[in-house]
Amino acid sequence: MLRRRIYDSLLVWKKQGATKSLCIVGARQIGKSTIARAFGEAEYKQTIEVNFISHPEYKEIFSAPNPESIFPALTAATQKTIIPNQTLLILDEIQECPNARTAIKFLVQDGRVDLIETGSLLGVGIQKVTSYPVGFEEILPMYPMDFEEFLWALNIPSETIDYLRQCFEQKKSVIQAVHDQMLSLFYLYMAVGGMPRAVQTYVDSLDLASVLTIQRSILDLYRLDISKFSDPKSQIRIQQIFDSIPGQLNAKNKRFKLSKINKTARTYQYDDSFLWLEAAGIALPCYNVTEPIYPLIFNENRPLFKLYFCDTGLLCALSGGTIQFELLKQNESINYGSLLENVFAQSLKSRNFNLFYFDVKTIELDFVVENNRQIDVIEIKSGQYFKKHASLNKIRAQNVWPIHQSYVFCRSNIETEDDILYLPYYMIIFYDQKKVGELIWKPDLSALMNLPDDLSV
Repeated sequence: MLRRRIYDSLLVWKKQGATKSLCIVGARQIGKSTIARAFGEAEYKQTIEVNFISHPEYKEIFSAPNPESIFPALTAATQKTIIPNQTLLILDEIQECPNARTAIKFLVQDGRVDLIETGSLLGVGIQKVTSYPVGFEEILPMYPMDFEEFLWALNIPSETIDYLRQCFEQKKSVIQAVHDQMLSLFYLYMAVGGMPRAVQTYVDSLDLASVLTIQRSILDLYRLDISKFSDPKSQIRIQQIFDSIPGQLNAKNKRFKLSKINKTARTYQYDDSFLWLEAAGIALPCYNVTEPIYPLIFNENRPLFKLYFCDTGLLCALSGGTIQFELLKQNESINYGSLLENVFAQSLKSRNFNLFYFDVKTIELDFVVENNRQIDVIEIKSGQYFKKHASLNKIRAQNVWPIHQSYVFCRSNIETEDDILYLPYYMIIFYDQKKVGELIWKPDLSALMNLPDDLSV
């Protein structure tokens, strides 16, 4: 099995007592079922997996949300005995059985098994759940494999990754030979992407044609989901948005414009379609902000947004042609700007950063990132003139907004100049959420505790 970072989160959940059901959410084909199954086999004496697509007959088991009726029927159907407090119950493809989602509360209260739910399109099928298990369910987002997980799949030694992390933390240059090979691997990652089947196919065969076949089959599955799970009235609009993402990202400012789909289109007509793609985990919206000030969501200008794809390898396949091979050759005549921005959006999202950009008048910044109540600016440069960044210079010269750190990711090695940190693309794997310390606030209550005896005015 491919090593996944989310496994550590599963361990933390179990160590803390698994007092809630863990609901792993994310796009199709990102490895949710695989990681849950591997976790159960490694960490529990008994694992019972219920897949509501391959075994639709299991839906009847959850027709009544009563553990006393569910567990005997489940044991009979799966031929597996429940070992109290040592059994993991996996409810796979739970979107196919809303009654199972409703039963979560009662199964958690019963306490005999630990619960993991996995499935796709949970966000678009929520209206079918009669009683949502608020307070009994913990949501855990999952994303395609990031670049570090891709390196693990290629068996890159941990010592190499540790060395690169040290260079990042100390802001010192990477050995040139290592730097060159890491850049090549980053371009390879952009072509292969982070869908586990595509990555495993590449690891096993080194054949990009086979990888492309896998990627196209996943895209076909997404299109099938659009026709199967979306409102019939919205299907055409969702498909239009889906197919237009490569072209929208290739535009000068990469902002999504409905006029490129339909000259007479109005935003309100497509709102539900955008939300569907986001809820399905297929699209990653990145919203404009009126000012790069914490908290960014207070300054969100939602009508203006970019729409990235959940996986850059899939975006390459959706773009058609043989752009993957141009990437691997590092053909500088090709504009990689949209693919680079997409892979950074994907990387930031996988580390649970919300996606925002800043575009006002003559200033346009690729990403503004909120990290522990501070604002960082991230610019992505695809060409050799990576030190030409007029927008970044303007926002720094104005000194109006409190920017904590300015990053420029490029092909070059690590370098600091004028408080701007230049980093090679692959260093994005070390940009993480800063840990928040204790937030203890003791209010002054003295005036309330020592009132005079005579309170007459």
